[in-house]
Amino acid sequence: MSGKLYVVATPIGNLEDLTLRALRVLKEARLIAAEDTRHTGLLLKHFAITTPQVSYHKFNEAQRLGEFTQRLADGENIALVSDAGMPGVSDPGERLIRECLARGIAVEVIPGPSAVLHALVASGLKITPFYFGGFLPVKGGARRKELAAAGARASTSIYFESPYRIMRTLEDCAAVLPDSLVCVARELTKKFEEVKRGKPAEVLQYFRGEGQARGEITFLVQGGNEGH
Repeated sequence: MSGKLYVVATPIGNLEDLTLRALRVLKEARLIAAEDTRHTGLLLKHFAITTPQVSYHKFNEAQRLGEFTQRLADGENIALVSDAGMPGVSDPGERLIRECLARGIAVEVIPGPSAVLHALVASGLKITPFYFGGFLPVKGGARRKELAAAGARASTSIYFESPYRIMRTLEDCAAVLPDSLVCVARELTKKFEEVKRGKPAEVLQYFRGEGQARGEITFLVQGGNEGH
C-alpha cells in the first residue's frame, strides 16, 4: 500500500498556532519535506520533533519529484511544509500535490494558520467575495496595472508584498485608486502585529511617519470604490 502525502500548515508567526493534528502528523511522518530545513528545524526543536527533514524548494522541485513519489509509492508517509502557512500557496508544493494526485497517491491537507484569511477578517474590508493574487508584480508598470484591476473587481483583492516595496505600492495605489480602501496587515500573529486600514494616501502617510512598514506584509484592496 502506498504512503500518503500530508500537506501541513505551519504557524505564520506564533508557534502556539500549530494544531494538535499537525503536531501528531509531523511526529509520525517518515520524512518532512521543508522549504527551508533551518527554518523548520526551529519549529521542530521547539516541539521536540525528531522526524528527518529534506529540503524541497523552488530550485529543486523537479529533482525531488521522482524521489518523493517513489518513497510514497513504497509506503512512506511524507509531511510537506513551507516556512509559514499552507504549502502551495505562493510557496513550493503545488507541483508535488498535482503529481501525487495524478499517480493515485493519497493527499491529506492539515489546515492551520493563514495570512490571507487572517488579514481579510482583521482588515474590516468586504470579506466575500475575495480574490487572492499571490505576490504583487515587482515592476512598477505591471504593479499599477494589477492594482487598477483590483480596483475594478467587485471584491477585496489580497496580495503578499515585500516590506522593501510596500511604500512604492502605496504610492502607486494612491495614484491609481485614490478613493479605494486599502489595508496593510503586517507581522500577523507576532508580537508587533499591526493592521492599518484607510485610503491609500492615509495609510502611506501613517507608515511614512513610522519610517517604514516592516515585517511580513499582506496587502488588501477593496474593489468597486465602495468607500468607508
